[in-house]
Amino acid sequence: MKVDVCALALTFVGVIAVGAPVRAADSPLPAWAYPVNPSGLQPAPDDGIPRRVPGSAAAFTLTQIRDLFKVPDWHPDDHPPMPEIVANGRKPGVFACGYCHLPNGLGRPENSSLAGVPAEYIVQQLADFKSGARRSSEPDSLPINFMIAVAKAATDAEVKAAAEYFSALKPRPWIRVVEAAMVPRTHVAGWMLVASEPVELEPIGQRIIEMPEDLERTELRDAASGFVAYVPVGSIEKGEALVTTGGGGKTISCSICHGPDLRGLGLVPGLAGRSPSYIVRQLYDIKHGVRNGPWAALMQTVVARLSVEDMVAIAAYTASRAP
Repeated sequence: MKVDVCALALTFVGVIAVGAPVRAADSPLPAWAYPVNPSGLQPAPDDGIPRRVPGSAAAFTLTQIRDLFKVPDWHPDDHPPMPEIVANGRKPGVFACGYCHLPNGLGRPENSSLAGVPAEYIVQQLADFKSGARRSSEPDSLPINFMIAVAKAATDAEVKAAAEYFSALKPRPWIRVVEAAMVPRTHVAGWMLVASEPVELEPIGQRIIEMPEDLERTELRDAASGFVAYVPVGSIEKGEALVTTGGGGKTISCSICHGPDLRGLGLVPGLAGRSPSYIVRQLYDIKHGVRNGPWAALMQTVVARLSVEDMVAIAAYTASRAP
């Protein structure tokens, strides 16, 4: 019932406050939100030395850490027992869900946080990946291409088990949002932005620079080490106006469907505390018609008038909120 109410609200508010969808002139793909590994990038060879992370008694070699069919679970007491499909996947084509989305469901900038997302919503997204309704504006996005392949290979029972596991997890603070005029110069590695060496600063412009707090721990897939997101100065305040009031008719209040605290409403997922890079990608993909499906359809009027700068502001604000 809540979904029907939300749809009616979007239809009413979208027509009255925003007007008919208007497709703005296409803006260039914000490459910073769609990191693609440079050609020829190879991981360091495994030296056989077991790695460790703070607060864990576990030890894994690089080969074990890179095994897509066995999650390197550094903190097994930090989450419920993982279903087989989440912990180990199913060879040859269904990778362990917890490998990319992490055992605690908090995910990384190149994918998505699933912790606390309604199970029915997760199931629908897998169906959209499988049908081709959900793609990426960046065709070379390996994380999305992996998801499409996994969605096509997974059984309904596997999808249901994974969705129920992640949905039951509690979201927690994971991303530190910092307004900054100057940010570390970065490059792409591991399908995310990482700081370049030697460390140099450059103007942020209209970008979000989301990167690991501790690169070594992130590369080891330590689910206890989060991220920092640098956002333009003033973007949080601008985003608050867009999110809470619609920005004078540019869009509509996100709370109508995502809840007054942006932590979700019924089957609609929360936005608070989620990766801002991910949020920008979704807004951009929906606006440019590469993410469709029943849930995305509700968003098309909402994003029709948003510029990339608006998307940056919205994502900065939502990421700054407590999940």
